[in-house]
Amino acid sequence: MTVLGDSCSNTPAMKELFHLDPSLIFLNHGSFGACPKEVFAVFQEWQRTMEKNPVEFLGRRSAELLRQSREVLTRYVGTRPENLVYVTNATSGVNTVARSLALMPGDEILTTDHEYGACDNTWRHVCRRTGARYLPVTIPLPFRAEEFAERIWAEVTPRTRMLYLSHITSTTALIFPLAELCHRAREAGILTLIDGAHAPGHIPLDLDTLGADFYTGNCHKWLCAPKGSAFLYVRPEHHETIDATVVSWGYSDHVSGHTGFDAYTGSTVLERRLQWQGTRDIAPFLSVPAAISFQEQHGWETVRRTCHALAAETLRRVCDLTGLSPVCGENDFGQMVVLPVPPTDPDRLKETLFDRFRIEVPVTSHGNRLFVRLSVQGYNTEEDADALIEAIRNLFAR
Repeated sequence: MTVLGDSCSNTPAMKELFHLDPSLIFLNHGSFGACPKEVFAVFQEWQRTMEKNPVEFLGRRSAELLRQSREVLTRYVGTRPENLVYVTNATSGVNTVARSLALMPGDEILTTDHEYGACDNTWRHVCRRTGARYLPVTIPLPFRAEEFAERIWAEVTPRTRMLYLSHITSTTALIFPLAELCHRAREAGILTLIDGAHAPGHIPLDLDTLGADFYTGNCHKWLCAPKGSAFLYVRPEHHETIDATVVSWGYSDHVSGHTGFDAYTGSTVLERRLQWQGTRDIAPFLSVPAAISFQEQHGWETVRRTCHALAAETLRRVCDLTGLSPVCGENDFGQMVVLPVPPTDPDRLKETLFDRFRIEVPVTSHGNRLFVRLSVQGYNTEEDADALIEAIRNLFAR
């Protein structure tokens, strides 16, 4: 068993457990994740099993197989299997909830100016069609975690229908403290939807304790499951209100003789509507337990601490190099952090880092500030961080 130490150094041996191109310095785990070889092999084996008898696999076994997989995942994220279904990505989860709400003209969805652009598009689309309003609250940088809840709550009005908030932001990599807001909103009769795209496998989760009405998270990012594996959590009192984005057989009370429907007889409304979707590849969902097992076998709590330490040290070194200030404290980020760099063409910077230095890393911006968003996963080493710092030194020599 490979267990990484608590120092700012991961072992190169971990990189050999992934399919990553060895010619790349891959510092962009946050965008799409990366799947370990042994987990990917499980994923492929599920696909082969399906092809041996697709009718048996999808029509008669899928409900039980998905339930078994959800049991493992729900123990990991702190809820029960009946409160969680698989979706392909967190954006799908946001769409499912947003399109299920019976919004009225003038209803308000309160959010922040740090949300993921694709999901901003979702809400703006829904609000255009319903007459509701999507209202971002400005969360200034540098980030002050102790002020976050009050900044949001100060904008709540009698028309506020929902708080939609990221758990970990995409462009700025901030961990938002959410528990207080979720509980305060519940007491006020306001719904909460949390976009946890970057959270599973990155920070500990206890969904029932957090108290959000809806929570969606990716398994293919920091949990290292195959692409196309994510989940949507729905509190029991909302099961009947959630509609699948694709209406399929799960909306029938019974379909006599239809292969596959009987597999979902007796399941919850949420499960029937969102899990029984006919012909699709459920192998990514069934591989999630293998990803959880991989991280357990490799001491992932230690890995996370090591990665955070390397991210924090890299941030300090880059700030020393550029003379720019970090946007938050060390407790406000996990394995992903934004490194402030001087103003320049962001597209050209990203292309140069890749073409000239073979570094795969995104360039993000917020307000008038530019960042290189660093993701540190278990396969990254001090040498990877050194290469990025040296590239920044070359490009922004003062």
